[in-house]
Amino acid sequence: MSAPLSPYFNLPTEITDLPQDIQKTILEVQEKAGFVPNVFLMLAYRPDEFRAFFSYYNAIMERESETLTLAEKEMIVVTTSAQNHCLYCVVAHGALLRIYSKDPLIADQVAINHRTAPLSERHRVMLDFALYVSLEAGELNEAWVEELEAVGFTREDIWDIGAVCAFFGLSNRMVSLTGTPPNQEFYLLGRQPKSN
Repeated sequence: MSAPLSPYFNLPTEITDLPQDIQKTILEVQEKAGFVPNVFLMLAYRPDEFRAFFSYYNAIMERESETLTLAEKEMIVVTTSAQNHCLYCVVAHGALLRIYSKDPLIADQVAINHRTAPLSERHRVMLDFALYVSLEAGELNEAWVEELEAVGFTREDIWDIGAVCAFFGLSNRMVSLTGTPPNQEFYLLGRQPKSN
């Protein structure tokens, strides 16, 4: 963790000088993942923003839903982040998508073009809507509600899809602003089955 993470900002590379609560959060992630994702160090540059970011991240991405899965949320992140040219989020959340979906190919397919990926109609509609919200600043209307509900999404899901798009628009822009690279570990996660 000693190489600079940004050519423009003096981002922390070690956690020892960070506030205790942020150190604790980062150490918990390191224990679970086996490494410290660079985005945690990037956001720790401003501790109050770190706390707000991860509080909102947890509220959106870890929110329990009977109808919108973690894999679907990650599919939204990868698809919209690719269109926002955010390498970090495509690589990092592509790893999570591969893990949650148990599909080593899906992340690359939706990052390039979800319309040619082998997706269900549900997922194609979800990603069409996500791109409409993300790229066109699209407003929800009755036609979209009908189309989304026809493939099994609830009004709560529609809110969640929009919230994921909005939140990762912020994340994409901050990672791109700082030039923070994805950790090398992310590139291989979920590509090969775990050996027992």
